[in-house]
Amino acid sequence: MSRRDAAPHPYWNHNVHYHRLVLDAVPDGCGRALDVGCGDGLLVRKLAGRVREVTGVDRSAAMVRLARERSAQVPNARFVEADFMTPDGPPSGGFDLLTAVAVVHHLDFAAAVHRMAELLAPGGRLVLVGLARNRTPLDWALSGAGVPAARFLARRHGGKTGPPEMPVLDPAMAWGEVRRAARECLPGGRFRRHLLWRYSLVWDKPRR
Repeated sequence: MSRRDAAPHPYWNHNVHYHRLVLDAVPDGCGRALDVGCGDGLLVRKLAGRVREVTGVDRSAAMVRLARERSAQVPNARFVEADFMTPDGPPSGGFDLLTAVAVVHHLDFAAAVHRMAELLAPGGRLVLVGLARNRTPLDWALSGAGVPAARFLARRHGGKTGPPEMPVLDPAMAWGEVRRAARECLPGGRFRRHLLWRYSLVWDKPRR
């Protein structure tokens, strides 16, 4: 097994399913990455196979403690207990990649993505995987289409599970609202809705 693939799935859920999308978006030669809302550090451990230095930040002491325990054998991964939205969080302008999976719906969208943009170095990349709420008949129809796939994948992976004490919150923004907010806050970002009730948003910070 290569170092790039040294962190297999110890469990599966809809967020973990889209880790591959995040990994595929890592820029070539990425030096420093930050995973916001890192939880037990699973994505950090996967990123560590592709990035020279990876930091996970989470405001939950229990999650950070678990992440450190599970990542003890990953020398280029570190974890910080902090609120990334505050001045006491990570320093601005220093990361080539920032990732956040199922995090933004816990926060004010505009404030969160603006803070994430500040944390990126010029030319850095932001990769979000998020949730949104059904509002229109089309939303409900598209969400229904994901049910058979989700059931098949859950059976294939032995069920849908995750680390204990992971906070859960239903999204407040609808799909269309997230798409419009993304267009306004991150011009040029690539927004895509996915089958298992998630969207991805990839944005490259201008170099100037």
